[in-house]
Amino acid sequence: MNSERFTLLFPLWTLMGALLALLYPPLFTWFRGDLITLGLGVIMLGMGLGLTPQDFGRVGQRPRPVVIGVVAQFIVMPSVAALLAFALHLSPPLAVGLILVGCCPGGTASNVVALIGRADVALSVVMTTVSTLVAVVLTPQLTALLASQYVPIDGGLLLIKVLQVVLFPLTLGVLLKQGMPRLASRVEPVMAPLAVLAIVMIVASIVGSQATVLQQQGPRLFLACVLLHGAGFLLGWLVPRLVGEGVLVQRTISIEVGMQNSGLAVVLARSGGFSSPITALPGAISAVIHCLIGSALAALWRRQSRQQRRV
Repeated sequence: MNSERFTLLFPLWTLMGALLALLYPPLFTWFRGDLITLGLGVIMLGMGLGLTPQDFGRVGQRPRPVVIGVVAQFIVMPSVAALLAFALHLSPPLAVGLILVGCCPGGTASNVVALIGRADVALSVVMTTVSTLVAVVLTPQLTALLASQYVPIDGGLLLIKVLQVVLFPLTLGVLLKQGMPRLASRVEPVMAPLAVLAIVMIVASIVGSQATVLQQQGPRLFLACVLLHGAGFLLGWLVPRLVGEGVLVQRTISIEVGMQNSGLAVVLARSGGFSSPITALPGAISAVIHCLIGSALAALWRRQSRQQRRV
């Protein structure tokens, strides 16, 4: 199996990892602490290596879809997450974890789904990048605003962690791409499969470590994640449609809004000053859910594109 096919099958690997972690947690529970942070760093480094100055130039050429998508990202998902946490009466740690997921930026997995679903991949990459940069400020602030009713939130500590695990490796990737292009060109092809492996290990580790809690509170948390990401995909498609954007932009923004950087949510939940380890569980379940929904939509849109070309 080549690396591209392995990457495209990432939802399958994520689901398999979560199921194996439930059946036999010790397979994955060793992957914890600094290893989870390192895994997210690999994902962010790979994202930086894939960026060029031309990607940022596209923002200036086509700012409207990017602005629509990023605004929808940080209004729709945090608001829906807070409403669901309240409506479903989630326990405080799970409520905070769900809100943390909602306040995170788009994830790199969205770029793969955009490719599968024949959306605008370049726009997807730019939107993921912009939302990630904006998240350095907005994720800590929104989480503190919406989740402080459940537990005390240290917004300053969250900001420091976001800088460490997002901005530093992302910047390092961009600098390597520009300063050492030969090295970057050799490393870049393996970064996507490594990112998939990192996502699987992060998800499986949290699912395995909280298997007992998941068996007790899993159905309600599963419902919350399905509703959160379902609303993200739906509203992310509806908003650009209402303002007159084309089909490709509708698909791309839907994917970007519906798919969060759940790995970041897990890392922040584990290292952002939260007392309960259960806070990381919504991020792990979220990763499985949004991958499955996103892949299903991508398959549907890909089929529609084929049918339209035949007509």
